[in-house]
Amino acid sequence: MTYNQLPKAQGLYRPEFEHDACGIGLYAHLKGLPTHDIVKKGLQMLCQLDHRGGQGSDPHTGDGAGIMMQIPDAFFKKVCAGFNLPEKGRYGVGMIFFSKDDSGREKTEARINELIEQEGQAVLGWRTVPVNVGKIGTVAQESAPVVRQVFIGANEALKDNLAFERKLYIIRKQAENWAKEHEKTFYFVSLSSNTIVYKGLLTPEQVDAFYEDLQDEDFVSAFALVHSRFSTNTFPSWERAHPNRYLIHNGEINTLRGNMNWMKAREQQFVSEAFGEDLPKVLPILDENGSDSSILDNAFEFFVLAGRKPAHAAMMLIPEPWNENPYMSKEKKAFYEYHSSLMEPWDGPTAISFTNGKQIGAILDRNGLRPARYYVTKDDYLIFSSEVGVIEVEQENILYKDRLDPGKMLLVDLEEGRIISDEEVKSEIAGEFPYQEWLSKELVHVSNDIEETEEKSVPDLLTRQKAFGFTYEDIHKYLIPVITEGKDPLGSMGHDVPLAVLSDRPQSLFNYFKQLFAQVTNPPIDAIREQIVTS
Repeated sequence: MTYNQLPKAQGLYRPEFEHDACGIGLYAHLKGLPTHDIVKKGLQMLCQLDHRGGQGSDPHTGDGAGIMMQIPDAFFKKVCAGFNLPEKGRYGVGMIFFSKDDSGREKTEARINELIEQEGQAVLGWRTVPVNVGKIGTVAQESAPVVRQVFIGANEALKDNLAFERKLYIIRKQAENWAKEHEKTFYFVSLSSNTIVYKGLLTPEQVDAFYEDLQDEDFVSAFALVHSRFSTNTFPSWERAHPNRYLIHNGEINTLRGNMNWMKAREQQFVSEAFGEDLPKVLPILDENGSDSSILDNAFEFFVLAGRKPAHAAMMLIPEPWNENPYMSKEKKAFYEYHSSLMEPWDGPTAISFTNGKQIGAILDRNGLRPARYYVTKDDYLIFSSEVGVIEVEQENILYKDRLDPGKMLLVDLEEGRIISDEEVKSEIAGEFPYQEWLSKELVHVSNDIEETEEKSVPDLLTRQKAFGFTYEDIHKYLIPVITEGKDPLGSMGHDVPLAVLSDRPQSLFNYFKQLFAQVTNPPIDAIREQIVTS
């Protein structure tokens, strides 16, 4: 029995069309003080998002819920008595879902050990994560994985934390590629020296009941990122629960197919000083079997490990509207214009929260189509969520309340112990390199000059109209009112003609293509009156 029961493409069903909406939350101490209370409050926040979760015929099996925290060093040193763990930050923890086939699991673990040693790191040991299967639903029990943790010691030559994180990523990608070749089933929930994820096909209140680790007082963290999955048209599974390895996501990536195709095309030209000769080991960057959220996480993870700051990667992937914004600084506009040549927006109604374990950020899509509100308390706590009322807090203890504006970012630096404003973080990143100078030197503009040619007359107007796909309705309902009365014609949003590909009549080429974007908006976005957020 594998830990997911996802159907393959069949009939009218295509996995790539799946999207989901969710409840998200973050509870953090701004000064980076780790406590078990933060873990408990994070789980409490998750339970408050329960109305966002979906259940089917088995009400005790959810669509997925989970929590991301810092590595609890003292807890792991207590429970891993069979082997010695080095100081915090010098070892990574891999959280892995295995199918219940023991022989296959042992071969896979042996291969992961080989890859760890092959990359110059040390296998410190393995641990079976204690779980209480009796606390979850029947459907979840049938597909429940064996949950194991692998502990990896950093090579002494790797002095930098980012270099170690990159090496863990290289190990994981090679293990995943090997699994595809040998038809092995396992899933790395997380693999990091900074963060760890506990998630599954659970309802919010089942997360700590299922994972007994989370009940231990020594399990401490300075933040808790939580996520309750509300699946509107997707199949839930253990690995599709959030958090992903770097982010939690509420929304849809409507441009996903194009984003994936462009990333795949760019892989042929990839060059990276950070990865060097190891770059081919991590290809392909995107796991196309994942949900839209996990594919976004794949891209975010790669850019961070390639050397960009998390906030920089977020600005690249989900840019604020810059093309028509007259109030944006020249430096920031140059940053967005430069990156628009490298990376197309991952667009759609989106709110994400992301972390590398040291900085925690949140960003909203350019249209602000997902809710994101936060409180800052006088005793240095941040409460951020897609909902209000997720954690009880005394009114007199609230320093201020705010919400994330469209295209804006919230960034908490746990090492500096402060919230960095949207203006400060983006100004710093936009001023890091001379983007305007690079644009002036390298950007090629196509000329708008049109060479006039002698017009060949077509005496039969009807022939010309047919050639360009004009219909009776186009002429009499739209063109004539515009020309004779000078006003917008009346029409409706309903489009009841057959799809071009199914029609027996001749069709204009353009009728065969549809643009996907923010199908959930009400009222619909007006590209003329709201041109600041469209391009």
